[in-house]
Amino acid sequence: MTSGPAKTSKASGAELAGFYDRIGDHNLAPLWEVIHKLVARTPVTKAVPHLWRYEALRPYLIESGSLITAKEAERRVLVLENPALRGLSQVVDTLYAGLQLILPGEVAPAHRHTPSALRFIIEGTQAFTAVDGEKTYMDPGDFVITPNWAWHDHGHEGDAPMIWLDGLDLPIVHFLAATFAETYGDDQFPTNTPPGYTLARYGNNMRPVTDKYDQLVSPIFSYPYTRTREALALMEKTQDWDPAFGLKMEFLNPLSGAPAMPTMSTFMQLLPKGFTSMPYQATEHAVYSVVEGSGRVAVGEGEAATVLAWGPKDHFAIPGWCKHRLEADEEAVLFSFSDQVVQQKLGLWRERRGQG
Repeated sequence: MTSGPAKTSKASGAELAGFYDRIGDHNLAPLWEVIHKLVARTPVTKAVPHLWRYEALRPYLIESGSLITAKEAERRVLVLENPALRGLSQVVDTLYAGLQLILPGEVAPAHRHTPSALRFIIEGTQAFTAVDGEKTYMDPGDFVITPNWAWHDHGHEGDAPMIWLDGLDLPIVHFLAATFAETYGDDQFPTNTPPGYTLARYGNNMRPVTDKYDQLVSPIFSYPYTRTREALALMEKTQDWDPAFGLKMEFLNPLSGAPAMPTMSTFMQLLPKGFTSMPYQATEHAVYSVVEGSGRVAVGEGEAATVLAWGPKDHFAIPGWCKHRLEADEEAVLFSFSDQVVQQKLGLWRERRGQG
């Protein structure tokens, strides 16, 4: 004798609600009610594409300098908040960004923290960042790293405002509940090496044979724009333009060939005049700072597309898995940082080119 089809039964809504109430008293919840949100078919981001126009923001930065000192603020920064993430200090789901102002003669006091930080210089000269006692003087377009748990302070020896972009992995570290911070006893950490020492030690395809450096972050914490721009110009002469990126280069740790930072990937990108990229999307969440040139980024498709027109010193965010196209009116250079390195280490990163 064969059995018939399995008998199925379905509880009423009232029965399910009562069941949920009873298991809730034991801190349980039914996965089947949320599984399609937890394991979505495609990535779901809370952030939205957005542009911060520097011309509109700069007056507020300068005004903040008349309201609070760098020492009082510890860091005088206006946070770039994504419109969909207000109050969370997030520029995209996984990253923090802000514009920092330091005025002539000021010192932003020394501290250290477990989140990693980068500086990308927007405006001004003769200010410095000191990392564990080594100063690096900063110019527009320079990319500077503050490794996690490294003592760092900022000072300004010039005569005009200095402004830079701060990028941190704060949302990632907060999610892991692994944030620590400490303030140094004096405003500045003692200077123990001359400016440029680390770049000379590691930035010329050499290193001391007795050096056992094994940190995840690059030993070079300052990547001058003069060198970066020269490299782009030389590559432009021989490198084919990538249909999605133009010419895009990644900052690396010279000792390992790995990304320069363990939690944030950093790039410099050259777009030729008149360039229009193919549609592109990747799971990484990205923040861009415009160094040179002007153009647009179209995010999405058809009538639903968001078009952001950018120019020098502007910033824009592209959340993960948002299909987009870059267009350049003139030769343009873009700096960007993203969480790509974290996703790659976890085996999560994906990209898609074209219309597929």
